[in-house]
Amino acid sequence: MLLRTDPFRELDRLTEQFLGTVARPATMPMDAYEREGAVWVHVDLPGVDPDGIDLSVEQNVLTVRAERPAPEVSPAEMVADERPHGVFQRQLFLGESLDVEHIEASYDAGVLTVRIPAAEETKPRKIEISHTEEKKEIAG
Repeated sequence: MLLRTDPFRELDRLTEQFLGTVARPATMPMDAYEREGAVWVHVDLPGVDPDGIDLSVEQNVLTVRAERPAPEVSPAEMVADERPHGVFQRQLFLGESLDVEHIEASYDAGVLTVRIPAAEETKPRKIEISHTEEKKEIAG
C-alpha cells in the first residue's frame, strides 16, 4: 500500500519540482549532436499529447513549449502526485550557420526529434582552381 502522507517526502517533491535533480531535471531533458550536416535535438516529453507541443523559431532562437495537463482524478483522492504537469518551455540559441527555414520535427514514443540543417553557404565545398597551359615569365 502507498503511504498517504509523508511531510519530508512532500518537501523533497516540491524542491525537485522547482529545482530538479540529476535524475530528473526541472527542465525538459534533451540530447543534441551534429551528424550528416545537421544538428539533431531529442527532447523527452513523456505523456505529452502531440497537439500540446509548440515549436517556433524567432531571431535564431528555437523555442519548445509543451503542456502536460494535470490528471483528472475527481471524485477520487490523489494518493501520489510525482509526475510534473503544467507548461514546460525550453529555448535553444541557434548559430548563424544553421538553416532555420528548413527545420524538420517529429514526435514518437514521447520524444520530440528536431533536425536543423546547416545553411548551404556554410557547408564545405570544393573550389576549382583555374590554370593555363602556357608559362609566363614574371619580370622583376
